[in-house]
Amino acid sequence: MFKKLSKVLSLVTISVFLISCSKNHINRNHPDYAKISLEDMQDIFEPLPDQVLKLEDKSTVAQVKLGKKLYFEKALSLNNDISCNSCHMLDKFGVDNEATSPGHKGQRGDRNSPSVYNASLHIAQFWDGRAEDLKAQAKGPILNPIEMAIPNEEEAIKRIKRLSGYTDMFKAAFPKEKDPVTYDNLAHAIAQFEKNLLTPSRFDDYLKGNQDALSNDEKEGMRIFNEVGCTSCHNGVGVGGGLYQKIGLEIPYETEDKGRFNVTKNNDDMYFFKVPSLRNVAKTGPYFHDGTVKTLKEAISLMGTHQLGVELKKSEIDAISVFLESLTGKMPEIAKL
Repeated sequence: MFKKLSKVLSLVTISVFLISCSKNHINRNHPDYAKISLEDMQDIFEPLPDQVLKLEDKSTVAQVKLGKKLYFEKALSLNNDISCNSCHMLDKFGVDNEATSPGHKGQRGDRNSPSVYNASLHIAQFWDGRAEDLKAQAKGPILNPIEMAIPNEEEAIKRIKRLSGYTDMFKAAFPKEKDPVTYDNLAHAIAQFEKNLLTPSRFDDYLKGNQDALSNDEKEGMRIFNEVGCTSCHNGVGVGGGLYQKIGLEIPYETEDKGRFNVTKNNDDMYFFKVPSLRNVAKTGPYFHDGTVKTLKEAISLMGTHQLGVELKKSEIDAISVFLESLTGKMPEIAKL
C-alpha cells in the first residue's frame, strides 16, 4: 500500500514538473530534468499486459472464436456489406485511415473511427465515452442507422440464427444458457475477441527494463515529449485513453462538436473528449475527433499550441514524431487474417 502511494506521489511530482516545463521550455541541463530516468518513465507509463483474458477456460476460448467470426460478419449490417472490420480494419492497425468512415449507403458520421487495438485498456469507449466498455460499444454501431443500420436487436439475432454454424458456436461459448443466441451474448463475444487485440512495441520492452530497445533519437524524442508536458494527458498503459480532456485547453480549438457534453449535458464537459491513445499513432491517421488533421507532425504541432499553449520548434516536433514511431506495435496472431 505504501509503495503504491509512493508511486502515486512520485507521479504527481513528475507531472507538476513536466507541466512547468511545458510553460518554460527548460534547458536540458536543468538539475530536475536530469532526474527523468527509466524509473520515472515507469511511473508515468505502463507496459502492455501479456494478455487480458485467461484463456485456460474452454468457454472463454469459444467466446473469443465466436467474437472474431462476428467481428467480420457482414450480415450484421442491413445491406450485408459492412462489418466491424470495415471501419476498424485489423490489417490497418484497427482503423480505415479515413477522416470519417462510410456506413449504410455510404453515409458518414461526424467523428473519426478510433483504433480497436488496445481499446480494452481505455477508461471508456467512443470519443465522448458514452459506452462504458467494449461490450457496450459493440452494441452501438450495429443498430446505428448511419453505420450498420440493423433496425433492432431481434433482427440482428434473427439474421445470425439463419447462418450455418453460429448456433453451435454460441452454445459452446455460453454452455450454461438454454438459449445463448442473444444480442447481449453477441456483444460480449465481440468484446472478448477485442480484449486480445494488444500490440506490444519496443517501447514496452524499454519500460520492462531494456534500455537498448529504443534508439538514441527515440529516447531524445521521449525526453522532449515529457519536457513539453505531453505526459500530463498521454500517460499510463495506453499512452492516453485514461482520462477526458478539453480540446483547446490553453488556446481555443475551433470545432462544432461539443464532445462529452452531448452525453452528460453538464456544461463542465463542453468540448471534452477522451484523450486518444498514442499506441500505433504513426499508423492510425488522420487525427483528432473529426479526422481533419492529416499528418502526425501537424497533430503534434496543434496539440502543442492548443493543449499546452506553446509553439513547438520544428526540431521538437520532429523528435517527438520519431519517439511516437516507437509506439508502433506487433499485431497479435489472433488478428491476422
